[in-house]
Amino acid sequence: MTQRDSNHSGPTPEELRAQVEHTRDEVGRTIESLAAKADVQARVQDQAAAVKEQAAVVKDQVADKASAAKDEVADKAAVVKDQVADKAAVVKDQVTDKAAVVKDQVADKAAVVKDQVTDKAAVVKDQVADKAVQVGDQLRDRTDQAARLLKDKTPAPVLDTAAGAAARVRDTASRVGRFAADQTPQPLSDKAGQFATTARNNRAPLIAAGLVLAAYLLIRNGGRSK
Repeated sequence: MTQRDSNHSGPTPEELRAQVEHTRDEVGRTIESLAAKADVQARVQDQAAAVKEQAAVVKDQVADKASAAKDEVADKAAVVKDQVADKAAVVKDQVTDKAAVVKDQVADKAAVVKDQVTDKAAVVKDQVADKAVQVGDQLRDRTDQAARLLKDKTPAPVLDTAAGAAARVRDTASRVGRFAADQTPQPLSDKAGQFATTARNNRAPLIAAGLVLAAYLLIRNGGRSK
């Protein structure tokens, strides 16, 4: 054995200090490892809390955005509804105005056509009246000519007889006219009055016709007597 072994059986102070330092280092590393592990769990918990908090924030943001979108859609729908209502009102007013314009145009056209028809009827009436006057004048002239010719060629007794016959015809016609007027409704009486007026206006043709009739009767009676 050496002198060290003979004098000291235990570790020396230097060895003890070395062992203590070594133990201290190991304990420190162990503590650091445990602290690191504890720190990781804390970080995980913190991250989980952060994620949870972020999820809540995102949820609130999504809810807010959904509510905002809902409100925006509702506002947009209300705006569209108002626009459609306004457009429908405008179209209705336009249709009403157009119908009024068309109605006025139809009324104006009808008034123009009515005036044209009235004017045309007045023209035709005047033409018919003028034609009737012309025909009446021509008939009166021809009748007067025939009467004058017949009067010139008819003997006086025949003329007297024709005049008497014409007078009797007028009297009979007057009595019949009064009787018919008493027994005839007013519209027919008006027509008869118009006919009598026409007869008075054409007295000369009627007298000529009476003369012709009387001359014919005399001639026929004279032939029979022979």
